[in-house]
Amino acid sequence: MSPPRVALFVTCLVDLHRPSVAFASISLLEAAGCIVEVPRAQTCCGQPAYNSGDRATAHDLALGLLTAFAAYDYVVVPSGSCAGMLSRHLPSLFSGDPNLRPRAEALAAKTYELTAFLVDVLHHTPTPPPLNITATYHDSCAGLRELGIKSQPRQLLAAIPGLTLAEMPEPELCCGFGGTFCVKYSDISTKMADDKTTGIETTEASLLLAGDLGCLLHLAGRLSRQSAKTQVRHIAEVLAGTTPDTQAIGQPTPPP
Repeated sequence: MSPPRVALFVTCLVDLHRPSVAFASISLLEAAGCIVEVPRAQTCCGQPAYNSGDRATAHDLALGLLTAFAAYDYVVVPSGSCAGMLSRHLPSLFSGDPNLRPRAEALAAKTYELTAFLVDVLHHTPTPPPLNITATYHDSCAGLRELGIKSQPRQLLAAIPGLTLAEMPEPELCCGFGGTFCVKYSDISTKMADDKTTGIETTEASLLLAGDLGCLLHLAGRLSRQSAKTQVRHIAEVLAGTTPDTQAIGQPTPPP
């Protein structure tokens, strides 16, 4: 049986702010026996336009993705938010098109968030080097509520030697990012983030993990303003064993 051919959907935030998440994801998928490619034609998943009511732009972006990912067995996304857009909402953009709707449904059916793909499809547990640290995990709204991702990241983290997972109060509580929500309702968003960081600090964990970079950037910003010592990283970086060599999310770039 030939190894699965997987397309990595990088996401805009990973591409622009944290490419190390994409490289970690590739490493994890290849270690699990996948042939991994990053289609150059991929663009935004269309979620910002979709959530803002601009269905025409979302449709045009989705049309390009139908072609970019058509040849692959699976599409894997290191983000519950973007994976949710592709697997739950993209087909609705072609509801009136009998030719493109089946293609959109086929793309949706083979799209998975990274940790869910590793656990539920590949049944693979990475074996990173020991990491003697206490971490806490934030469940993103999209991953938890749209895709049902809860146990998968915890199962993978439990296999890391030395890592202790300290659950924060209400780990499923929204961080307040919400894409354009944090721009439109900044005061509410900030209060939600502060409630979340208060819960993080009660765990005394030195590392905050999550599967969505939007949440992590939002929380890292608030933690840095509160002078918190908690480092922030995407779960893919820890699972791939790249943590010691990567700068934490939200840390200022050191001078050359």
